[in-house]
Amino acid sequence: MSKNKKIVIVEDESVIAEMYQIKFEKSGYQVIKVLDSEKAFETIQKEMPNLIVLDIIMPGFSGFALLKQFKNDEKLKNIPVVILSNLGDPADIDKGKAMGADDYLIKADNTPSQALEKIEKYIK
Repeated sequence: MSKNKKIVIVEDESVIAEMYQIKFEKSGYQVIKVLDSEKAFETIQKEMPNLIVLDIIMPGFSGFALLKQFKNDEKLKNIPVVILSNLGDPADIDKGKAMGADDYLIKADNTPSQALEKIEKYIK
């Protein structure tokens, strides 16, 4: 199932991005890390991934601003987006889902294995 499936991780903390990258690659996914939120939109347009994993709190563009861009773009709007953030407030979760995120995972509540298990159902 995972053969040739591509995931873009938008996460400004390189250690966290790498941790998820390693886990997803071991499961057979091609993973592209984007550490600079200002390059995320361009990278995703170029790569056309099967899924986007998106942090919220980042320098430059917030994850919410990027999510809005993705969902307003004709080419990108149908790519599933899973938010992976430390923001666990119900208002933030509701906001992310209302803006079009397919799921909202809290980093502290999910190991990379648990996150992988949850995101796999959204990968097309």
